[in-house]
Amino acid sequence: MTDSRYLKRTVVKHEIHSHFLNETRKLRIYLPPGYNELLSYPVVYCQDGEEFFNFGRIATYANQLILDEDIEPFIIVGVEVNVKVRTQEYAPFGSRHEAYVSCFTEEIIPYVEKNYPVRRTAEDRILAGDSLGGSVSLHIALKHKDMFSKIITLSGAFYIPSQEIIAAETDLSSLSLYMVVGLQERDYQTDTGIYDFVDLNRRTKELLEKRGAKVVYYEKDGKHLWGFWQQELPGALRHFLK
Repeated sequence: MTDSRYLKRTVVKHEIHSHFLNETRKLRIYLPPGYNELLSYPVVYCQDGEEFFNFGRIATYANQLILDEDIEPFIIVGVEVNVKVRTQEYAPFGSRHEAYVSCFTEEIIPYVEKNYPVRRTAEDRILAGDSLGGSVSLHIALKHKDMFSKIITLSGAFYIPSQEIIAAETDLSSLSLYMVVGLQERDYQTDTGIYDFVDLNRRTKELLEKRGAKVVYYEKDGKHLWGFWQQELPGALRHFLK
């Protein structure tokens, strides 16, 4: 990953004011090599946007995939979050969850689509997130099946409330998920308790598949850390963008 072609990244920073959250929200937007405003691009929306860029190295991997593997050029939108209220926004039981989902779908998506030539179909919008970011990505898609159909979850934090929401669904055949979890995540401490992430992901996979969702699922050696997720990002992107 030291090739200079991969390291020449175009990342533009934006701030938008959210009426629903009553605050500003920062965005990082990656533009692919050869970016042309006259073209249209698939788009990957990342929760924990700052971490996807800094720790996941997603812009560098995107360059590599586009330049060397003939992947169609795509745009990445990283939505940053205040870690102090992250659980409240990302977890379905959080006090800011509904406001965040509204901000994402009614403010962030329109802002990006107004300013960049991203495609506007469910098939060309990919949601991505790690841990609770994977959970909120799925919940956004469940609430807006007309807008989203593809989801990347890296060690998704699918707690019981999330599983209950999925279980209440009857037809999830429009959804496609790429799920990966680390086998060393069986006893992980979070701000809401200790969880077996392998069991949470296995159960969630079963719930999704029983309702018709298409799931690509992996359990691999790895911990609940970006050192693991970073390695899994290229495969996840490749799966949906090849």
